[in-house]
Amino acid sequence: VQLVESGGGLVQPGDSLRLSCEVSGTNFVEEEMMWVRQGPRKGLAWVSSINGDAPRISYAHFVRGRFTISRDLVNHTLHLDLNNLQPKETGTYYCVHGDDMDSWGNGTFVAVDS
Repeated sequence: VQLVESGGGLVQPGDSLRLSCEVSGTNFVEEEMMWVRQGPRKGLAWVSSINGDAPRISYAHFVRGRFTISRDLVNHTLHLDLNNLQPKETGTYYCVHGDDMDSWGNGTFVAVDS
């Protein structure tokens, strides 16, 4: 499984970003895919997951209503739309495969600063 994230950058509080993760080597529709964040000097924090044909979607309470996870099945890409970003959400966002989190991308960095 190969995961390549993109879309990070420097934004101001209240701005939006779309993160993308190109997925190869797996049928990511049938398997759990998630976004995990690591802030500066902080541990890892699960952000959102998507799984299955329906699909089943879940969010961490601190992003619910502002972040949206989705899949582009044609281009085998996982997305995370981040809205109303806050400085505390600065960090590296990782695309992760599998309910056992067996494969990780290199991450894309999001900096929220005025």
